[in-house]
Amino acid sequence: MARDTRATAAGVLAGVLAGKSLNQVLPPALEQVTPRDRGLLQQLCYGTLRQAPRLQSILDQLLTRPMRDKDRDVQGLLLCGLYQLDGTRIPDHAAVSATVAATRALKKPWAKSLTNAVLRRFLRERESLLANLDIAAAAAHPQWLFDAIHRQWPQHATTIIDANNSQPPMTLRVNRGKGSREDYLRTLDEAGIGARPGTRSADAIYLDSPMDVAGLPGFEEGRISVQDEAAQLAAQLLAAAAGERVLDACAAPGGKSCHILEQQPLLGELVAMDVDPQRLARVEQNLERLQLQAHVIVGDATRPPAELAAGSFDRILVDAPCSASGVVRRHPDVKLLRRERDIKGFSEQQRAILDGLWPLLRPGGRLLYATCSLLEGENTAVVQQFLAATPDARLGALSPAPGESTATGCQLLPDPWGPDGLFYSLLEKT
Repeated sequence: MARDTRATAAGVLAGVLAGKSLNQVLPPALEQVTPRDRGLLQQLCYGTLRQAPRLQSILDQLLTRPMRDKDRDVQGLLLCGLYQLDGTRIPDHAAVSATVAATRALKKPWAKSLTNAVLRRFLRERESLLANLDIAAAAAHPQWLFDAIHRQWPQHATTIIDANNSQPPMTLRVNRGKGSREDYLRTLDEAGIGARPGTRSADAIYLDSPMDVAGLPGFEEGRISVQDEAAQLAAQLLAAAAGERVLDACAAPGGKSCHILEQQPLLGELVAMDVDPQRLARVEQNLERLQLQAHVIVGDATRPPAELAAGSFDRILVDAPCSASGVVRRHPDVKLLRRERDIKGFSEQQRAILDGLWPLLRPGGRLLYATCSLLEGENTAVVQQFLAATPDARLGALSPAPGESTATGCQLLPDPWGPDGLFYSLLEKT
């Protein structure tokens, strides 16, 4: 029997509040509701998490004492209820009624009166409650991230924050081996699907409205994939040539690997490596759908497997694990899960990955370092430390250099109507 949608959303939010990622808790939850309710469930979860710091600050004003850990599901339900009242077109009476009713599905009847009281008080006192929010909470950002964005990108902070709080555009990557972008734009137009070309990647198309990939012409035949425009630049900046051997060192889910192969069909070999065997299955699925060939292996980039010989790669792509501060709109759980102290751990891991992979690159080869972070501690600082400690490494020129120039590369900033926020730096082995 299908579960109540709002109670299911409350369970997902409780999982995130307990420290789990949205990618862990949402997929199984989607199977618990009816197919027609899956869109609503995703909207409630993503929307609530995008606004979570703001909603939690409002909730703190409405509660006489903090919620207990064992009642995180009720906390999640209250946040979800506030989101419906403040951020959706669901009529207020319907949002209150359905959210209160969900306490029964949570098997917490004591929370019925609490939920009703909190939501109705919000409706009565909305203006004064919102007036009491501090500037970071009002912007729906944790204080540390709000401060970091304003400190590092003062001229772009408003745009970045607006992008972080919005639903991202749906961006396609055209498989140039199966037709040009112009051909596919015509196909979309004939199907009545509104779209426009990207301005940075020659393969990017933005849809006017998100839609199920099953409804996209030629998706199953491999004509297109879903990939953000900033991420599409990795293949372009890596610029692999015919006959070269390429390593995509943190390959899952495989979008960049596949794009490299699409752009250079005469590649000598592409090795797609990832530390997570389960996520590598996604790489193989994408390769199969696009009818592409790669050598897929499990491996830790900080300690590459022995089968990858020293000096055996002409190009290496490092899409390093990071804070995801440049893709918050796609991973809104970042607002609750990340802490400022996490940046040091990511930067140490990133340095270890560069140190582990560098011996695999041949003299004269190039390594493209990428993160989906906006933070200098994971980007410029990591590259500068690596260059200072590695005598045979030098900074290469990105051509063309997209985004904002930095001391060690370029930074694309998240745009409400455009790409995500990614950093790129090119390193050459002398």
